[in-house]
Amino acid sequence: MTTQNPRLAYVIAGSEATGGAGIQVDLKTFQQLGVYGVGTLTCIVSFDPKNDWGHRFVPVDPQVIADQFEAATATHDLDVVKIGMLGTPATIDTVAQALATKPWRHVVLDPVLICKGQEPGAALDTDNALREQVLPQATVVTPNLFEAKTLAGMDAIESVEDLAEAARLIHKQLDTSAGPRYVVAKGGVELPGPDAVDVLFDGDEVTVLSAPKVGEERVSGAGCTFAAAITAELAKGAEVPDAVRVAKQMVTEGIRARVEARTPFATVWQGAFAG
Repeated sequence: MTTQNPRLAYVIAGSEATGGAGIQVDLKTFQQLGVYGVGTLTCIVSFDPKNDWGHRFVPVDPQVIADQFEAATATHDLDVVKIGMLGTPATIDTVAQALATKPWRHVVLDPVLICKGQEPGAALDTDNALREQVLPQATVVTPNLFEAKTLAGMDAIESVEDLAEAARLIHKQLDTSAGPRYVVAKGGVELPGPDAVDVLFDGDEVTVLSAPKVGEERVSGAGCTFAAAITAELAKGAEVPDAVRVAKQMVTEGIRARVEARTPFATVWQGAFAG
């Protein structure tokens, strides 16, 4: 019998029933990059085909989340974690407290701020809780254009320069006393121009990552794949800038080979990335 000792990556996120986002994408991304994935479920999201494919959102009980965290961290030596959709202030409180009990080499936060179907007041409470309790613990934050604008408190992001400024403003909210922190603000297809542009800010310098856009429509799972790929590469020992470059390449190739479905949007195919 041959014993395997692969690198481990942990994810705390929601389930998305079609397989195109959430923890399903995270674990597929980990596997594709040669990393053993461990997951804790925070909520269950299922699209409603009878209601314009809107989100149906069911949170997992906070104690069940805490129990999953306890089991995962007791079983494995985990030091790199991705945080995906949390969804409620109670969930955020549970996850923030759990994260603070362990020393992490990296906490990668994909700051999912809004779930369609939530009431505006509940969404705002969730946004504020995420900003106050989880964001400061992150070592890498990967907001999309909307999330970057919201977290930075900007009215609009219309250029690469605006995107870089948003990354700087978000960086100021991180707990840099604990070590280096990084913000990857993603322009995607929503930023004007022929290229999908992301910016990486390390507290001193801005690095621009650019690739030609693959179509003009958003593809489901791109953000999840991007943050999960960074997490997997960090688990393997990569430095953050190198991990971000791999993630950018994986998402670009996955969008190019996207999976079409009956939904009004296609999804990223992680298996298209050969490394």
